[in-house]
Formats: sequence, structure tokens, C-alpha cells
Amino acid sequence: MGGASSHDIQDGILKLDAKGAMYRINHLSWWKEELPNEEGYRTAKASLNRAGWGVDYIISHCCPTSVQDIFSGGLYQRDALTEFFDEVRQRCRFKYWFFGHYHEDMVIEKKYVMLYEQIIRLKL
Repeated sequence: MGGASSHDIQDGILKLDAKGAMYRINHLSWWKEELPNEEGYRTAKASLNRAGWGVDYIISHCCPTSVQDIFSGGLYQRDALTEFFDEVRQRCRFKYWFFGHYHEDMVIEKKYVMLYEQIIRLKL
């Protein structure tokens, strides 16, 4: 499941700044639709229902709030998507959860795998 809140826009959106501030430009380098809409959440839940909430792998752009809190010490803010992923984390049986939004390679609690430069092959 794609989507994630931008965590590099602390200086705002819609402006350019020669001082090197971290601005994003609406519809050029940032879109308000960066998170799934309600239909996206419904589709994800329907897919998990069909699978009986048991899958081998979960692949998403970001991760559950509780997982990002472990590696970031609370640096990243929770949002509707990371909270939804916390629900999935609690309800779903899975071997590994892969995600990459945070631009590091790291394994958290043995089954949450943050990928950035590392490439892995999944056995199906």
C-alpha cells in the first residue's frame, strides 16, 4: 500500500526560498493526496478480509506508528495511514513487513524491514 506523509516540509508548502529552506511546491513536489483516501482503506481491508487477515508479506511505503516510534524516538508524526497500519499490525498474521519511506536500511523487532539501498529477493 502506497502513501506517506511528507516529513521534509517543516518550512512549509507553496513557496520557494533561496535560503535553502525545505519547502515543497503544491502539484510540483508535493500533493495533498499523498495519503490514501477512504476508498483506499476500504480496499485494503477488503483484501485482508479475503485473505483471512493472514499473509506472508506486507509491502507498504511507510509503517505503523508504533514501529516508527521505535526507530525514530517519536520524531515522525502519526497520521491516518500509520494509525491504520497499527490496526493491521495488531490484527494481521504475517512473516515480514517491508517499507522504505524513511531512507535507511534497518530491521526492527525481527519482522519489520526498512529498505532504502538494500535489495532483497522474496521467496514466493
